[in-house]
Amino acid sequence: MMPTPVILLKEGTDSSQGIPQLVSNISACQVIAEAVRTTLGPRGMDKLIVDGRGKATISNDGATILKLLDVVHPAAKTLVDIAKSQDAEAVNKIKEIAVTVKKQDKVEQRKLLEKCAMTALSSKLISHQKAFFAKMVVDAVMMLDELLQLKMIGIKKVQGGALEESQLVAGVAFKKTFSYAGFEMQPKKYNNPMIALLNVELELKAEKDNAEIRVHTVEDYQAIVDAEWNILYDKLEKIHQSGAKVILSKLPIGDVATQYFADRDMFCAGRVPEEDLKRTVMACGGSIQTSVNALTVDVLGRCQLFEETQIGGERYNFFTGCPKAKTCTFILRGGAEQFMEETERSLHDAIMIVRRAIKNDSVVAGGGAIEMELSKYLRDYSRTIPGKQQLLIGAYAKALEIIPRQLCDNAGFDATNILNKLRARHAQGGMWYGVDINNEDIADNFQAFVWEPAMVRINALTAASEAACLIVSVDETIKNPRSTVDTPPAAGRGRGRLH
Repeated sequence: MMPTPVILLKEGTDSSQGIPQLVSNISACQVIAEAVRTTLGPRGMDKLIVDGRGKATISNDGATILKLLDVVHPAAKTLVDIAKSQDAEAVNKIKEIAVTVKKQDKVEQRKLLEKCAMTALSSKLISHQKAFFAKMVVDAVMMLDELLQLKMIGIKKVQGGALEESQLVAGVAFKKTFSYAGFEMQPKKYNNPMIALLNVELELKAEKDNAEIRVHTVEDYQAIVDAEWNILYDKLEKIHQSGAKVILSKLPIGDVATQYFADRDMFCAGRVPEEDLKRTVMACGGSIQTSVNALTVDVLGRCQLFEETQIGGERYNFFTGCPKAKTCTFILRGGAEQFMEETERSLHDAIMIVRRAIKNDSVVAGGGAIEMELSKYLRDYSRTIPGKQQLLIGAYAKALEIIPRQLCDNAGFDATNILNKLRARHAQGGMWYGVDINNEDIADNFQAFVWEPAMVRINALTAASEAACLIVSVDETIKNPRSTVDTPPAAGRGRGRLH
């Protein structure tokens, strides 16, 4: 007698399992790898990605490319998620051979950070200006407090001008906000001003549609109008009496208030973005006030110089010489919008590398040098291990050679020849020898200052190992059919009817 089949899954569920599923997962991950491998290194190519809304993005940043790709394969999606976040024997070897730079030596530390930033920028669109931007990136990160908060570095983009016209402001800069009549009469430059930072609306309220006030005389109506004006003027008078010369508010500042401030030689800006207002607090001190009734000296910010300046076709408000300058602002110049966006992403990468180098002051040589040294170490180590584990460690060692091989392929070099030279040199003790992109040869990349934080390589290896283990461990994928939420519920079979 045949056993009765048990239906466990909903009709229409897609289930695939076994070896074919494993091969499918690995193939999907290889497709993802193929999408980004040609972006590696100084000679890597860029990708042009157009999203569903028609917006074009040009980038050679692997994480950006994977984020923009609409990956639907479950296994490949897992790989993408791990790539966004960025084995034991390999990690220990990195820690053992990494070179530590002493933090006490500020000059040496700065050189280290600039070299790390230049290495990060060498594969970007702005690689020809890497020395210019590396210095700027290090200056920016050094201005931050010990927490090194990324949100304290503002990046503003102004189209037009040359890339070298980009600048770093030791303080806060943001684009001029929407202004009313009377704004042009306000001064645009102050020395040592006090700054009021508000979350207060300074304009006459429009009558609400659902409000009703019954008055019987013209005098009563006039009293209501006068009360509204008096409330506004009372607020403005209190701000003026506080001694503040620059008034910033997250909420609108209307035409009456703008004219009032102009008559008293005060500057105002309403609708200031919240992040810019918070960065102004971090740089200039003070605190954001939700009322004008307590504008004492201790809640006002200060800076040495406030100035509104024309940059390209835009006007920007600059706060410099800030006493608590734990924040800074990049103002990027350039041509096409896509080019400037890629410049911003490149600087973000360099900033992250410099932050990591400050927190963990150990560095290794890049350009495939650390991967070749790890590969050589693992090959030697595998020969001491009996059994099948020897094959796994050998395969891991071979996989590490993909990085220098891909660097050669992207630069158009003979990868086999370069890798043979690297294997020979590492076997002779040339620990930091990697690919020399400029001379189509191998070179001591530590001497050539191709450096990157050891922690970055450790994280990359750990994430790659986790991803490989995760993908290989999945042998079945079950996809549920789309939910039929919109279908009406089936009618009941009861004889009664609910009223």
